[in-house]
Amino acid sequence: MKFIDETVIDVAAGNGGAGCASFRREKFIPYGGPDGGDGGRGGNVLAVADASLNTLVDFRYARRHQAGHGESGRGADQFGAAGADVVLRMPVGTIVTDLATQSVIAELLEPGQQVMVAKGGDGGFGNLHFKSSTNRTPRKKTPGWPGEQRRLRLELRLLADIGLLGMPNAGKSTLIAAISNARPKIADYQFTTLHPNLGVVRAGEGRSFVVADIPGLIEGAAEGAGLGHHFLRHLQRTRLLWHIVDAAPFDPAADPVVQARAVVNELRKYDEALYRKPRWLVLNKLDLVPVEQQDALVSEITRRLRWRGPVFAVSALTRRGLDALIEASWRELSAASRPAAVEDDVRFTAGPMETR
Repeated sequence: MKFIDETVIDVAAGNGGAGCASFRREKFIPYGGPDGGDGGRGGNVLAVADASLNTLVDFRYARRHQAGHGESGRGADQFGAAGADVVLRMPVGTIVTDLATQSVIAELLEPGQQVMVAKGGDGGFGNLHFKSSTNRTPRKKTPGWPGEQRRLRLELRLLADIGLLGMPNAGKSTLIAAISNARPKIADYQFTTLHPNLGVVRAGEGRSFVVADIPGLIEGAAEGAGLGHHFLRHLQRTRLLWHIVDAAPFDPAADPVVQARAVVNELRKYDEALYRKPRWLVLNKLDLVPVEQQDALVSEITRRLRWRGPVFAVSALTRRGLDALIEASWRELSAASRPAAVEDDVRFTAGPMETR
């Protein structure tokens, strides 16, 4: 299924039915009195969060959604039927915004959450509604009220506890496949991942968290290089970022420190709040480094990055160090409700790029 995480749709609620002006007419019953019923209300447009969906692709090709109109009232005290509602099922994590006012109508954060995005018009009044002791033969009726019409922007932001951040081919897809039930495409070329992937990580009996893998960032993403910043929105609801760094790139000219700083710079250009999220350094592909050189390589990279937070040396291929990473992440997420002190900031300084 094609992954779509942003689209624009038009929604229109139903118009209310008109009221009826009618008088009872039966043989041998003079002065029957008013019996015109009210019109039915127009149908509403409802947005519902559906946990079984993970893309907005259904709305890419169905752009207009119209609810049913209310029926007009009739004689013999008959009220019009209400128009049929339209239910739009969307993935959990969808933000619904009114394009005319740029105001957020709803954020669908819980499965089954239901929000009215366009209200149907009320039905008009029939002359039965205006009958009183001083107005025995009202001929007044009112038309139905129009339903709301809106142009909406739908934006999907995945709900995950931890987000994977890094250059293309840093081993993010291999890592999420090793620790979770996700099965992303894995290949030995850049930009294998073309859309976000979610995986549930089991940290023990009754303990789990969700990890999101997004396409890799490269230098110049803010200007549209690679896949740009398009998928970074999916990290905005995470509580912790794993910055995956290829510690042993195949290209001898590639510098892990330069690549790491480039990713951080692009992150800061996109969103300062996302840049300030807790971020851990995960040095991947240690299986490609001789055992006697691994400790020295890890120390050199962390020194040049001036890293002040947790560092994990792992191999997604051989699963080395993954259990420690999962356990530490679970403890961090469990204590996430505690306000973080300023001195606990785990960012490294994204200073001028340095070469070896």
